[in-house]
Amino acid sequence: MNDLARDRMPIDLPKPQMVQPFWFGHPEYKATGWYLRGLPKLSATDILPEPERGSGEWKRWNRVHRMPPGPERARLRSRSFPGMMQAAAVQWTGYALRKAAA
Repeated sequence: MNDLARDRMPIDLPKPQMVQPFWFGHPEYKATGWYLRGLPKLSATDILPEPERGSGEWKRWNRVHRMPPGPERARLRSRSFPGMMQAAAVQWTGYALRKAAA
């Protein structure tokens, strides 16, 4: 989250859990913050080894941050990664069902 957005958040908002797409099998860097209220932290499911900093592969992993201005930039930068969403669905649904059964 950039400084401007962070400054606009409520003071009492808990610290988010930050996750990366490469923790869930997607070769990209794009930190995503989850504000978890009553949910456990999301666990990585398919961690990819990070490329060497400055390499061509590392630059490809940073494509979200390197996108040029354009009409599709905001949409492409805000997309979610399927592996991350699947992990959230599986882990948090299972947690909710166990909690409801207790």
